[in-house]
Amino acid sequence: MILLRIQTAIALLCALSLTTADARTAPHDLIILGWVETVYLPDPGLELKAKMDSGAETSSLDARIVKKFRQYGKRWVRFALTDPATGEEYIMVRERVRTISVIQHEGDNQVRPTVMVQVCVADRLLDIEVSLIDRREFSYRLLLGRRALKSVALVDPGNTFLTQPQCNMAATDSESRL
Repeated sequence: MILLRIQTAIALLCALSLTTADARTAPHDLIILGWVETVYLPDPGLELKAKMDSGAETSSLDARIVKKFRQYGKRWVRFALTDPATGEEYIMVRERVRTISVIQHEGDNQVRPTVMVQVCVADRLLDIEVSLIDRREFSYRLLLGRRALKSVALVDPGNTFLTQPQCNMAATDSESRL
């Protein structure tokens, strides 16, 4: 099993070295993630199983009761996150980054607001943009897309749970919950 992981890591690193000069990150700076990993959202303090999806450009987060509003000249979003382990609901407020249109597999367009959130993946604390959408019908409450992963990780599609979230939470600058 260990030999297989080493061979997979070597193959991934070789593939990375064969990419064009556009590769901006040295292989030693990248972490290897399985296609599913446990991640941690410092605010509100949730641990989630997340799917690493290089086919999606933007990450998405399971959110309910998504309400857009304006206050003091800024665009905001209020939404609810549910802890899958306990069912506890957290109300979050974030400044809206933008609104995107996502084409579904069925061909329908879906309009979603995006916000910035902090997420701990392995030993990396990332500020990522996520679209807010009800993901109850999906197996994973968080999907990490290419933008979130591109300068951080390589994804090993043959493995899961290669890492655990191990970030220094004292360094977080999280926004307060309402």
